[in-house]
Amino acid sequence: MIRTSSAWDHDRSYSLDIENFNGLKETGTFVKMLALLPLLKKMGVDTLYLLPLSRFSLKEKKGELGSPYGVANFFDLDPNLKDPMTGKMMTLEEEFQALVEACHILDMRVIIDIIPRTNAVENDLIKDHPDWFYWIKADEMHLFRVPFVKSLENTLPPDAKYMDQVYECDDVKRHIKMFQFDPKTKDPVLFEELVVNSTNLLEDIEKKFNLKIAPAFSDHINDIQPPWTDVTFFRMFMDHPKETKKYLKSINTPPYILFDTIKANIFPGEKPNIELWDTLKNIIPYYQKTYGIDGARIDMGHALPNELLAMIIKEARIIDKDFAFIAEELNPDNAPKAKAAGYNIIIGNGFWMEPRIWEKKLHKFVYGAKDIALPMFACAETHDTARIAGRDGGRVLARMTSTLNMMLPNLVPFINSGQEVYEIQPMNTGVDCTSEDKFKLPANDLFYGKLALFDKYALHYLDHNRWELADHIEGIKNIRNAWLNQITDLSCYEPIYFNEFDSPAIGVSYFDKVTNKCLLVVANSNVYNEFNGNADIHKLREKAKNYNNFGKLLYSTYEFGRDYHDFAPDGKVFFHLGAGEVKIIEF
Repeated sequence: MIRTSSAWDHDRSYSLDIENFNGLKETGTFVKMLALLPLLKKMGVDTLYLLPLSRFSLKEKKGELGSPYGVANFFDLDPNLKDPMTGKMMTLEEEFQALVEACHILDMRVIIDIIPRTNAVENDLIKDHPDWFYWIKADEMHLFRVPFVKSLENTLPPDAKYMDQVYECDDVKRHIKMFQFDPKTKDPVLFEELVVNSTNLLEDIEKKFNLKIAPAFSDHINDIQPPWTDVTFFRMFMDHPKETKKYLKSINTPPYILFDTIKANIFPGEKPNIELWDTLKNIIPYYQKTYGIDGARIDMGHALPNELLAMIIKEARIIDKDFAFIAEELNPDNAPKAKAAGYNIIIGNGFWMEPRIWEKKLHKFVYGAKDIALPMFACAETHDTARIAGRDGGRVLARMTSTLNMMLPNLVPFINSGQEVYEIQPMNTGVDCTSEDKFKLPANDLFYGKLALFDKYALHYLDHNRWELADHIEGIKNIRNAWLNQITDLSCYEPIYFNEFDSPAIGVSYFDKVTNKCLLVVANSNVYNEFNGNADIHKLREKAKNYNNFGKLLYSTYEFGRDYHDFAPDGKVFFHLGAGEVKIIEF
């Protein structure tokens, strides 16, 4: 996140100032992001994945600065990312172009986040297309809440089998009655007068029409999350879903937000909002042509109408056949669908599995990765989750997972900004967090209780261990690069299992089909105690036709490289692993 990742208290005033007494901006900018690229290059980063860069609305904003996900205009950059150091010598657009060019010089690709399903409740499109939005009476806004279906359990997916009970529910009927037709449909003449003459269109619509745009909320039935007050949904279809409109008393019911209407991939209408779709499909091509980006993550892309998603992917690949797409798909079982849709990679569930070492979820994640239809992120945290260094196991756990992730099959190493300096307070508490996670920092820390996604926040780049993890990852980067062809070829992979029952140790291996060399990667997931045990490498030896009993320790968390002789005559190999230790051995 540019605003946070390159934030810096330049005048050491123990505050982050939008403009300090030297005229410097202390929140992050494109220009200051350039200074971080050598650190990322050191760690082997070859893709910079940026959270939303578009101009966002401050209406109903969250936190001190607002959420970048409340986009007001897809085609404008966030003006807050302009650096005053360049003054009028460079435009905001040129500064982003410079960052992308610098990344390309360093052989890094640049991927952006786009949010085609939701937008800010204060959006530039409203004045021309009020019918693309959902409206309720302004004087009833204080009554707006997510409808609760008592006959159903909490947090259920919006499956068609539940819709009978959803639409029979009195609370749902109350909710639907709150919605109104858009102001232009109600009175086209008055609306056009407001568009021409108003200095604050939304306020005047509220005064003249008693209408406000309805907030968004989760598409899961009985989700405990409250409404997302700063964003709303686009109307993807100009009619009600064909599968559930039978439940309505009248086809003239105003457009409404409900679990089905906002899950447009499952509950499409029959009249696509083609003009909106054309706008959304042109977002990525604009960034490709203007800035030279190389990829995108589509926020909630799996919930878009299937035809629209196909249009978005097709338009980008017309310009660049190698354009990369990340699917916001957390369930590995849905990877085949993401692959069929044209995605290159899914986020997956590593952020949830990897921290759960005591339940052996890390084991399940590593050993199961080879069977997933698309590569996933090898990550222990994201910008929405708890920080790995803030969990039970602390820095030992963070170091073990971060280094192990560099060498896993069918997985792409992913470092969440701040992870490399053992940041402990999450950027957001959206997924797999507790209410206490927001207060992980010491109470006297400037950023105690703040969330980087919404507040002024700078990463702790002066932490006394700030180089430790970067140095470890740099060492493994060189091994990874030497073995990259084998790591990315599943036919060269062999899992390593340990003989001890319920072993905390995890192992993977690779072999070179030309040289017959083998690489062993082992980790002790117990972050408090050492491990001594044997692993059977018969299958690896047979596949590689390598029966050598002499190896080299290329990397270890706690010791320097050395000859490795702990191969047993029966074909097994012995490992001593310290708490949370990772070892890489070549033979």
